[in-house]
Amino acid sequence: MRMMLKATMDTEKANEAIRNGTLGKLIEESMAQVKPEAAYFTTDHGRRTAFLFFDMEESAQMPVLSEPFFLNLGAEISYTPVMNREDVQKGLSQLGR
Repeated sequence: MRMMLKATMDTEKANEAIRNGTLGKLIEESMAQVKPEAAYFTTDHGRRTAFLFFDMEESAQMPVLSEPFFLNLGAEISYTPVMNREDVQKGLSQLGR
């Protein structure tokens, strides 16, 4: 299932990761683990936030994907099922109207 992982990083922990040069490495390692089809980085409510869109094969992936953000960046994590345009069209065609 296509999922969106939202990781909102603790400001102080992310600041420290920038200062000690590990933030880039942490992000690269996470990208290698998640293998997202798209990844976006921005701010949300004034905090560094990553939005990763990827295919989740099973819910057992959640700890593997989440823990680096929790442990290293004090992040708040959420997972949301999402659809692309083709998914929406397929779903609408199954409404039987």
